[in-house]
Amino acid sequence: MPFKSSQPDIKLPRDITIWKWLFDFPHSPLNSISPSQVAGFTNASTLERISYSAVKTHTIHLSTALVKHYNLTKGDVVALFSPNTIWYPVAMLGVTRVAGIVSGASPAYNVEEMTYALKTSRARFLMTVPGSMKVARAAAEKAGIKRENVFLLEGEMQGYTTMKELLELGRKEGKGGQVEPYELVKSKKETNFNLCAFLSFSSGTTGLPKAVMIAHQNVIAQCLQIQQITPSSHKKILAVLPSFHITGLVHALHLPILLNAEVYMLPAFTMKSMLNTVVKFQIGELLLVPPILIRMVRDPIVKEYDLSCITRFSSGAAPLSAEILKDLEVAFPKTGFKQGYGMTESCSCITAHPPEKYSYKYAHMVGSICASTEVKILNDDGKELGIGEPGELLAKGPQIVMGYLNNEEATKHTFDKDGFLHTGDQAMIDADGMVTITDRIKEMIKVKGIGVAPAELEDLLLGHPEVEDCAVLGIEDEYSGEKPKAFIVLKKNGDEEGKGRVLLSYVREKKVRHKWLKEVEFVEVIPKSASGKILRRLLKGQGKRVGTSGFVVREKVGERVKL
Repeated sequence: MPFKSSQPDIKLPRDITIWKWLFDFPHSPLNSISPSQVAGFTNASTLERISYSAVKTHTIHLSTALVKHYNLTKGDVVALFSPNTIWYPVAMLGVTRVAGIVSGASPAYNVEEMTYALKTSRARFLMTVPGSMKVARAAAEKAGIKRENVFLLEGEMQGYTTMKELLELGRKEGKGGQVEPYELVKSKKETNFNLCAFLSFSSGTTGLPKAVMIAHQNVIAQCLQIQQITPSSHKKILAVLPSFHITGLVHALHLPILLNAEVYMLPAFTMKSMLNTVVKFQIGELLLVPPILIRMVRDPIVKEYDLSCITRFSSGAAPLSAEILKDLEVAFPKTGFKQGYGMTESCSCITAHPPEKYSYKYAHMVGSICASTEVKILNDDGKELGIGEPGELLAKGPQIVMGYLNNEEATKHTFDKDGFLHTGDQAMIDADGMVTITDRIKEMIKVKGIGVAPAELEDLLLGHPEVEDCAVLGIEDEYSGEKPKAFIVLKKNGDEEGKGRVLLSYVREKKVRHKWLKEVEFVEVIPKSASGKILRRLLKGQGKRVGTSGFVVREKVGERVKL
């Protein structure tokens, strides 16, 4: 029998979209508190602020402008290619208000990667910022997006329509000319699980990046699940995680509206800017990825600040070592710790710490099962396991997504006929219902919490004239958690040092920073099964014993890019 959540089931509406649920639903904070008490999104650097009431107004005007002046229709994809900005949620909610689909992209993407994202998602529109326009313009052209369909979220550039101009276009339509929010078609049995809201790229458990179809229901369900275990005092949120990442998408852009919590957005991350923001606004809970938590205990700059306002650390997206957890507790003895476990395919959390488990003695665990969610633990033969027995974690619940866009094979591989998501992670559950992740079965590498597909880097490396065969896997890295390592079979041996440097540079030139190789190891052969599948487990042990098998070329310290 599956393990079930100890939390009461959420009351999930299935006949309403995200926008109507956040802004027009009876339980919306905007309908129950005075206007002066309504929270919002604040730019932590410039202090520019948009209240949630203003977000509602702006999204009405934006969607009206896009529908009436640019013919945005249901199912059209709008790509958001931007660092964190308070205008990101306005664009996002304006698009989904009228059944458009938002596809977020890392602002660090190069032209090749952005083109792939635009083509895969079949984006018709692109919104970006001046600093990303060079890549955006080139990628849009390659993907066939018209220049007039490329907009600026903030700032100005000649020849491009800005967010403020779009809002003015919508406003000029007058109160009676505003486009109504999309209504689900009940006669066609349309629910909020049939309606896609977001396309987020993930490697899943294997293969190249795929566009994950996230339904309106998934976001609503996850917000309700997390609201249920969120203390009422949680009213200030630091948005340091990128908006395109599933954690940022849910926990910084949607959930705060439901909680009526103020969001402080950092457009660009530095330790100094983050710590200044924490102190200035007295933020109690910090949701951070492991690389930043590592710096919280090792970076000397932290000691320059009075951080007594911090009551709790929250983490997710990648594992955190026991050593760092111990150091964190010593450095901040009056704090608690919580984390969540999930993936893009589960719209963030499958498990999360409830308030009664905020003590550091539970910090190595990933929490208990979220409300309305079932979990199965299976062995290699598909047999269900019991308490304390490790096996692959499968999950089923209203937050589990629709599947992969135009990829039926990958969808069937990851989501079974009973509706369970196969996570590719090994876990076990104790008698108290707390879950521990014990190993990773899936191939994906987690760099600073962002998934990197080995197959993507392998395809790139196999296109280099020096490479006969290759395999990529993740190895430990002090700041990033993991980094990619390539095992290379050369077409012609000799000058391994020089060829290694060339391959490291080759990947740096072609891929975004979090996909850069930490090292290259030259080997005689890549171990494979009879069917030709790379036997990564054999390479994994070899990767931990760096240098024992072949000649290794590592990135130079100056080539590293730290948070």
